[in-house]
Amino acid sequence: MTTKTSKRKPRPDIGAGLAPAAQVHYEDYLQLDKVLSAQEPVGDPSRHDEMLFIIQHQVAELWFKLALHELDAAIDCLQKDEIARSIKVVKRLKQVQYQLISQWSVLATLTPSEYAEFRNVLGTASGIQSPQYRVLEFKFGNKDKSLLPLYRYKLRHYRTLKTALENPSFYDEFLRYLYRVGHRVPLECVERDWTEPYKLHAGVVDVLKIIYERPDEYWAAYELCENLVDVETNFQAWRFHHIKTVERIIGFKTGTGGTSGVPFLKRTLDTAFFPELAAVRTKIGE
Repeated sequence: MTTKTSKRKPRPDIGAGLAPAAQVHYEDYLQLDKVLSAQEPVGDPSRHDEMLFIIQHQVAELWFKLALHELDAAIDCLQKDEIARSIKVVKRLKQVQYQLISQWSVLATLTPSEYAEFRNVLGTASGIQSPQYRVLEFKFGNKDKSLLPLYRYKLRHYRTLKTALENPSFYDEFLRYLYRVGHRVPLECVERDWTEPYKLHAGVVDVLKIIYERPDEYWAAYELCENLVDVETNFQAWRFHHIKTVERIIGFKTGTGGTSGVPFLKRTLDTAFFPELAAVRTKIGE
């Protein structure tokens, strides 16, 4: 999980008592002993392709960690009315999304027969249980309080997810920003029960229509809107590639976590984080 950046004490094994020009070794700074010893296939006998499966998901979790780090920073900027800085951070977040999308092509080289050789060792482990991914969805606005009990097995995950559930999402903070700088965002959209998923509001569509029709006057908000459309598109592209990769490897088998597999994943394509940014396009020019 990720939290807001805080000052940390330097690691005692890095640079302690050394002169400013002293060497710091690459592998020590990156803690490569820990990182590269974390891939332990459990199949007996070990299967060649289990290493691919482990690394694929570990790398995704690292990108999720960076995505959350950047998303927290973007939210913090909006809370301070620093919209230009928020846009800069969102642009980096988009690049992280491209990495997450592109890595599906590596996992797609895993054939059904190769996966079948070690799938049983996963037990009930499933990507649906990823705490970081769930926090990412909550912070983008796709909140579902019924999922919270799934993470009671580890208190720190549960607390992090509960905090994300109970606080405004990135889109909530964007609407609150627009309200503070004078746009007529409906009050019920800026003060509400944050644990509930956001629902499209015609009043917000009207606000966005003004921003889109007068971009020179509201350039920063206009630019952030377009970047959020990119973020939504990227997220849907990631979901789509996830579906097609799963379909390619296991067909329509049930998921290891107990879901229906591909049919379950396909339902996620109907989820929209920023509904008015799609709806406003129909209104522009009317």
